[in-house]
Amino acid sequence: MLPIAFVVPLQGPTGLYGPSCLACGQLAAEQLNAGDGILGRQVELVVIDSGRDAEIVADEVGALVDAGRVDAIAGWHISAVRQAITRRVGGQVVYSYAAMHEGRDDTPGVFMLGERPINQLLPAAHWMREQLGVGRWAVVGNDYVFPRVTGATARLALDGTGSQVVSETYVPLGTTNFRPVLEALDPRQVDGVIMLLMGQDAVHFNRQFARLGLDSALNRLSPAVEENTLLAGGAGAHTGLYAAAAYFDGMGTAESSELARGYYERFGQWAPALNAVGESCYEAILFLARLARVSGGIDVAAAAGMQSGQFYDGPRGLVRLDGNLLDQNVYLAAAQGLEFEVQEQISRTT
Repeated sequence: MLPIAFVVPLQGPTGLYGPSCLACGQLAAEQLNAGDGILGRQVELVVIDSGRDAEIVADEVGALVDAGRVDAIAGWHISAVRQAITRRVGGQVVYSYAAMHEGRDDTPGVFMLGERPINQLLPAAHWMREQLGVGRWAVVGNDYVFPRVTGATARLALDGTGSQVVSETYVPLGTTNFRPVLEALDPRQVDGVIMLLMGQDAVHFNRQFARLGLDSALNRLSPAVEENTLLAGGAGAHTGLYAAAAYFDGMGTAESSELARGYYERFGQWAPALNAVGESCYEAILFLARLARVSGGIDVAAAAGMQSGQFYDGPRGLVRLDGNLLDQNVYLAAAQGLEFEVQEQISRTT
């Protein structure tokens, strides 16, 4: 067996994504194991709940690594958890990090596979200014590293472009009452809200946003809202809500359709939502298999020989390894009730 620490949220605000993560990770493992697995070894996912305190998660992962019970780490979790894990075991095993992120992490063996502001949030903001006239943004995010760094990046990058960040507000993970934040949003001063809220926090925000009638005056843009968030929020909570991601269920490309076909054949029509978060977990497991094929190993030394500039195909279409980052096509989609409708491709693999 080849055991992989599969670190995904099963509780807390991001626990909303958990079922999709588990199903997509399981699908990836089953597809690999139907062949030669990885390096001739059957893949085994050792599930670790990342919805707990970051240091507790890191200690559990660290204990497994120290005991030689896992050969790699993969999964979707917030960057605060990633940073805790790299402090604990960074450089000891390969780490296939699935989530959108704030930028480079140079820890040996870490591969950052998700979208980042330069190819996700910023092109989306430019599109919304050109197509919808949204130029003045209020940032509302959770209070940890990814939202804060992304908000600061947006503020600096949009300055002088015809768009600007007017205000930034950060709230703790697990916030349920957004009324003070929402009452501070003045449609005379801002045109839209950049939502850097995760999981259930985004659900509460969207419901209260619509309840106060702000959806008739302000657009919303998020790099993290996905199909589970729409389902939990209800059909009436998403007028004027846009999301930017490398994957949406039903976006209709040949590559995405292949994943969807395999997913629904395996889990049926009542499967957990197939979405960007789940797909990124699928991507993270298959990336480890690609690393093994290309470099001949799945350890940190082998990872160091993984050459930048490689192109390969996946559910997101053509992607390219840029150092330890992954470049991918990114799309902007509008929420239509409980589903997303892709509007345009806003960033291309280069």
